[in-house]
Amino acid sequence: MAGQGHAKPLWSRPAGPLRGTAQVPGDKSISHRSLILGALAVGETRVSGLLEGEDVLDTARAMRAFGATVEREGADWVVHGVGTGGFREPEDVVDCGNAGTGVRLVMGAMATTPVTATFTGDASLRRRPMGRVTEPLALFGARAHGREGGRLPLTLVGAREPVPVRYALPVPSAQVKSAILLAGLNAPGETVVIEREATRDHTERMLRGFGAEVRVEDTPEGRAIVVVGEPELRPQRIAVPRDPSSAAFPVCAGLVVPGSDVLVPNIGLNPTRAGLFETLREMGADLRLESPREEGGEPVADLRACFTGALRGVEVPPERAASMIDEYPILSVVAAFAEGPTVMRGVRELRVKESDRIDAMARLLRLAGVEVEEGPDWWVVHGRGADGVRGGARAEARLDHRVAMSALILGMAARDGMGVDDARAIATSFPIFEPLFGGLGAAVEAA
Repeated sequence: MAGQGHAKPLWSRPAGPLRGTAQVPGDKSISHRSLILGALAVGETRVSGLLEGEDVLDTARAMRAFGATVEREGADWVVHGVGTGGFREPEDVVDCGNAGTGVRLVMGAMATTPVTATFTGDASLRRRPMGRVTEPLALFGARAHGREGGRLPLTLVGAREPVPVRYALPVPSAQVKSAILLAGLNAPGETVVIEREATRDHTERMLRGFGAEVRVEDTPEGRAIVVVGEPELRPQRIAVPRDPSSAAFPVCAGLVVPGSDVLVPNIGLNPTRAGLFETLREMGADLRLESPREEGGEPVADLRACFTGALRGVEVPPERAASMIDEYPILSVVAAFAEGPTVMRGVRELRVKESDRIDAMARLLRLAGVEVEEGPDWWVVHGRGADGVRGGARAEARLDHRVAMSALILGMAARDGMGVDDARAIATSFPIFEPLFGGLGAAVEAA
């Protein structure tokens, strides 16, 4: 787990064009949900293409702690579920590592079952706010006891007689929405989540696949997602598409490293996740969708990214933030190699991710010689053009996988390379990062 043991400093430097096929890991969001919904179904759910990063493996361990059987069989993962409301009480503290999605969704899944569980995580996760989840879960009848600010370690006491909930999200958050919908599965009647801005909808899609009744309605308050409680979820066979958030790294590297031509196949392009790719095209990127198709209810395509050296800064619409919130760190790297400013607004959520990602990336880019302005929920990167980024410094990863990977992508195109003080967190979402980029021709080395 990141944050334990010895640091892992890495350095990347220019080493010529990146060329080839990048088989990125499975989608992290769908992987988490496959394990949790499989545990809430009755019978055997079989999952192929599961992301075997630390975050997802921590969720697998959590599902075992609550009584499900989760095993790897050959290339697949098999979950024998206990049914809605069937979770048993864990015998020990549930350690969710660095997995913010995992811990919040697991809390939701258990909140309406009469068991008690204590959750913890690594140093980064223990700094992240959980009140945004525990407050709506309290409406079902669950009780949370945590550190100041609702932070981990935290004990959650599930509701003995849960009631359905109607809740309007104060800020766009797929994690909070999903936690409430999962809690609603074991409450009678209809649980309703209202969102003013659309967030990723994997939970709604997958709940339908498992046999739950889910409706989406337009209301004066916003988009209402309704789940009917107390279903018997049916086990599924799930093929996990490859993660668009992980695909962002080879795609963006292909756009900023001169001469590059990178193909990233079988990427999930759910419209609630594809904001980065729309933004890159607006910047003038040569980014092509090949063989578009649908797999398991999700749109999928192969992405080809080619260097042109003619990227321009843009203003990213604030309403697009929810569809690309995890991609702003690597977008800021692309912005550094564009001509002119790239303006990003409505991104307050970045302040409470694995790290304060606005601050972390602003400091990283300034170390590399790039001018950055920032405010509470906005930042501006002043691009220096295709060959104008100096680099030559070692940045702090802050136990944040996306900050660490963004630093290394910058180093592949900056004149003097770029380093990161500790790359261990990369394993949480992209455990094959180094060999994958090595296969494309990148130079990523121990520092």
